[in-house]
Amino acid sequence: MLRPEKMCRVSVTGSKRAMEQTIEAVHDLDMLHVTEYDGSWDGFEPGNSLDGTNEVSDKLVTVRSLQSILGVSEEDAGPTRVVTDEAIEEQLDEVRTAVNELDDRRDEVRDELRAVEDQINTMAPFVALGIDLDLLRGYDSLSVVVGEGDSDEIEAVLADSDVGTFELFTEDSVVAVFAQAEEDDLQDALVGATFSRLEVPEGDGDPTAYLEELEHEKQQLESKLSTVEDELNELRLDHAGFLLAAEEKLAIEAQKGEAPLTFATTENAFIAEGWIPNERYEAFERALSSAVGDAVDIDRIEIAEYDSEGHAESHEEVEREGGNGGEPVGSSVDAPEPESESQPQETVADGGVITMGDDAPPVIQDNPSGVRPFEDLVEVVNRPKYGEFDPTVAFFLTFPAFFGFMIGDVGYGLLYLALGYGLYSAVDSDVLKSLGGVGMWAGGFTMLFGLLYGEIFGLHTISNVVWPALGFEGAPFHKGLQPAYGEYAIGWLTLSLLAGMLHLAVGWTFDFIENLNHGLWDAVTESGSWLLMLFGLWAWVFSGAAGSAPDFLYTAEEGIFAGNPFPLGFAGLPAIDLFSVGGFPISAWLLVFFAGLVLLALADPIEVVEFLNVFVNVLSYTRLAAVLLAKAGMAFVVNLLFFGVFVTDDGAWHFGISHAPSYYLEEGVYHGHEVTEVMFGGLMHSGIAGLVGGLLVLVLGHLLVLVLGITSAGLQGVRLEYVEFFGKFFEGGGKRYNPFGYERAYTTDD
Repeated sequence: MLRPEKMCRVSVTGSKRAMEQTIEAVHDLDMLHVTEYDGSWDGFEPGNSLDGTNEVSDKLVTVRSLQSILGVSEEDAGPTRVVTDEAIEEQLDEVRTAVNELDDRRDEVRDELRAVEDQINTMAPFVALGIDLDLLRGYDSLSVVVGEGDSDEIEAVLADSDVGTFELFTEDSVVAVFAQAEEDDLQDALVGATFSRLEVPEGDGDPTAYLEELEHEKQQLESKLSTVEDELNELRLDHAGFLLAAEEKLAIEAQKGEAPLTFATTENAFIAEGWIPNERYEAFERALSSAVGDAVDIDRIEIAEYDSEGHAESHEEVEREGGNGGEPVGSSVDAPEPESESQPQETVADGGVITMGDDAPPVIQDNPSGVRPFEDLVEVVNRPKYGEFDPTVAFFLTFPAFFGFMIGDVGYGLLYLALGYGLYSAVDSDVLKSLGGVGMWAGGFTMLFGLLYGEIFGLHTISNVVWPALGFEGAPFHKGLQPAYGEYAIGWLTLSLLAGMLHLAVGWTFDFIENLNHGLWDAVTESGSWLLMLFGLWAWVFSGAAGSAPDFLYTAEEGIFAGNPFPLGFAGLPAIDLFSVGGFPISAWLLVFFAGLVLLALADPIEVVEFLNVFVNVLSYTRLAAVLLAKAGMAFVVNLLFFGVFVTDDGAWHFGISHAPSYYLEEGVYHGHEVTEVMFGGLMHSGIAGLVGGLLVLVLGHLLVLVLGITSAGLQGVRLEYVEFFGKFFEGGGKRYNPFGYERAYTTDD
């Protein structure tokens, strides 16, 4: 689970006469992640695509173009079908002709409609002006200009100009100027005024009547466009299944036809290489041998372990299984006779194996089904490299627990669970399904912690009813919001620090194990140094030496965590003061911290400037307790406004669910405790209007808490994973396993 599946590199060598048959067989197996030949071998060249591949690609482009025009989607597929080359040749031409004709007609109508709409838009000012269109042009001795502007300003400018007699017609800021002057002179005169000229539309008579004609023409064009689109929709319904199936068949043929481009070839032979899961090699070898017989030589040329930087650190020698007398692979790649004597001479992996390229294996994450939804959250950062730890399981074990701890409410947990299940079951996107799975896990842990806190939608019903019914006085834990249980807030803060220490320690331990690949000294200096600093500093803090810990963490007088409500049986770590410098006692724990700091400086002096990460990163986990109290406070306020709250002499707050808080104040006693005050009377006890308004506050308030739970608890939990935890050991950059093959959805060979 912490490592991807082990991969092996496979070589398939054979005569070119068997290449097409081999491609068919390998494609059907859908196992081989093909390595692209890098051109580094003497005497070998990248292969050429198979005959007819260009024609297939052209047809594929045509099919996809038709799908785009018709708006074909996967919902239009219908049942799977057998599609022959003859059917594609005949039906594709028929569909293309019909679709192109309708598409051309649609474009023409759209162009006409667009032109009419432009004319309609330009007619509005002339309709407002109310002058017949033929009266606005065609004069021999008059110039007419129509536009929008300030008529008073225009009149003043024209009066001061050389323009002769003129007259203005104005309506709603639309101005028509008639003048006995050349049009250019009139335009020059109007430059000094606020005036935007409008072109007079084609047409005669009343502009209102002309506008009505344009509107009628628009309706006719819209009807034509609707008819064409209906015909295109009928074509989509008739031929969508064929087009999807044809695209799939052509895509498969193009994929097969272009496969030789990744091979190393000579005049008579080819070599293909790639990666498959090691445990599937025997099945691959048997199936391929059964399909092509002795025409090809199938070799498992290496089973490699890679370090976190993707370099081969060890090589498991394997013997040729294709009839080479058990000769270990590692010196050459044999091509069948007759063949050139040239052999590959370059690109040798660290294990001595001559390969097509120095590529790391693709990554197949090996996680149980319940953990897989978290893989997509890991990929938000990056896919794990082949040789580094996969943090998915650690993410799975910690993120839902962090989230559930921060929200901790049965009601909210049920809603998160329902929302996650709805997302998981209702959508087709793998990413959204994964988010749904994460939501279900987060909701489950929220319910679990809600039971422990005894809360449902911020109410203490479970604590007051369910737990007593089971023989307990109340819920095992409390969030610490109420004064009566204020010590829990301190306890959660302390436990948040301990959780941070443990989480970070796991991250640096992963890094320590990975660095062991480079040697024990590298692991100790690069990773062990951080572990020493982490435990040294925080052991010193928790020892309380020289007042190193604030009172809320530890008091020497009590010998336990101050205010801690949990019976941990922990009396603090011993200070172990060895000597003092200037009156300041030096604890053995500080020496451990400084020893780690020295080791870090030996590994990389630049990283020394980040030595406070062991302090700051742990403090970052206090956000767990902070969000816990914040969300509890928000839910409390919502319930306070609706139910009201009264206070008893033991410092406890109680909601007025069955009676108004004033009732309990009048009674004076609640479950053996004196009622001291009413904090708020509650909207539900304030009449019909208060009840209606209160219900709105109750529903919207809890919905707000629900949403903010995702944006606060969810984002804060993810931040702790990505920044604090992943940053200690995880780099990512692995390649997705993409085997040569095709998962059919619309076609079948049967």
